[in-house]
Amino acid sequence: MASQGTSTSTSIWSKHQIFEKHSYWLMLGILVMISIGGLVEIAPLFYLKSTIEKVEGMRPYTPLELAGRNIYVREGCYNCHSQMIRPLRDEVERYGHYSLAAESMYDRPFQWGSKRTGPDLARVGGKYSDLWHLEHLNNPRAVVPASIMPSYPWLAQTRLNAKHIAEDLRVQQILGVPYTDEMIEKAQQDLKTQATSDADDADGLQKRYPKAQVRDFDANPGTITEADALIAYLQMLGTLVDFKLYDNKANVR
Repeated sequence: MASQGTSTSTSIWSKHQIFEKHSYWLMLGILVMISIGGLVEIAPLFYLKSTIEKVEGMRPYTPLELAGRNIYVREGCYNCHSQMIRPLRDEVERYGHYSLAAESMYDRPFQWGSKRTGPDLARVGGKYSDLWHLEHLNNPRAVVPASIMPSYPWLAQTRLNAKHIAEDLRVQQILGVPYTDEMIEKAQQDLKTQATSDADDADGLQKRYPKAQVRDFDANPGTITEADALIAYLQMLGTLVDFKLYDNKANVR
């Protein structure tokens, strides 16, 4: 029995010698195996319309929220704040329900971030008041004494330049974001409506953008500022999806 096992292992070794002794054959074998593995993993994706599961509640950004997101990117907020909660117990207990792929489906580029000098912002919407956000932008130490975040007082002093917001929506539409022609046509009007308390067309705005929050965000009703847009964006984050539905599904399973 022992001699039979030895002869079998010797036979297998002799078949592998061609790869062990000749680097070119070894490289060719590696390339063949990687190609097969790649085809098995990648080929099915060409037959899928989308790799992202649709989630009820997700919608495109309102014009004001989109303008605020542009400011968020312009100021480099993603360098210190992530928008990606991993499915780990400590992260879920601190920040809330783990992030879903669909929450970033309209983000170009996505705002997952790569570090957390400050806390994750994926669920910051509704956690603090508008006034808190305004004070935090003007002087972070006024509300968080240990904060090392720089101050952004000019945001509340700078009138929002949104003359190209309709073109911004149109570009997003070309990229696949489901903005309708009506949304693009009414972009300027919707932006002003959302930043105005007691606006006349608030119902129309919320019909086009469910759960859109309509009010004066920076306590300055006379001017729509960059702070209005940024706070509107922050107050929306994490508020569109009812995560209780996903918790219930997990419990049923």
